[in-house]
Amino acid sequence: MTDMPATSRFALPLLAVAQAQKEVTHNEALVRIDALIHAAVEAGPIAVPPSEPASGQCWIVGAAATGVWAGRDDSLALWTAGGWRFIPPREGMSVTRLTDRVQLQFRAGAWTAPGAIAVPAGGSTIDAEARSAIAMLILHLAAQGILISG
Repeated sequence: MTDMPATSRFALPLLAVAQAQKEVTHNEALVRIDALIHAAVEAGPIAVPPSEPASGQCWIVGAAATGVWAGRDDSLALWTAGGWRFIPPREGMSVTRLTDRVQLQFRAGAWTAPGAIAVPAGGSTIDAEARSAIAMLILHLAAQGILISG
């Protein structure tokens, strides 16, 4: 499908005039859209493809990937009934990593996690009630996958 017309952002295949078997192109676009809407990955970046993926599961391909993932660094690897589909990342793309519920973003050519926010410590005047409220806020934000607590 490399000669097929495609969308500019995610290279979703477009139907061509007088194209035979339009359902193939249409179904390929739907598979990619299904992976990208509310994108979630099982884990990653990892370099070795999982041995028994389930249809619809997705991973971030790590550096120096092996096997069928070789040369696909940083791509989203989606397992489908038809085999692996690879979706190259775009600047600003976000995915949720299901193993730890961290929201990863693709920035400056790499997948990055948000920085950890430490619970307040030290200082000359300690307000235990304020620290408790801040610690609880950090805990709840981390539980929602919004930040990582340190």
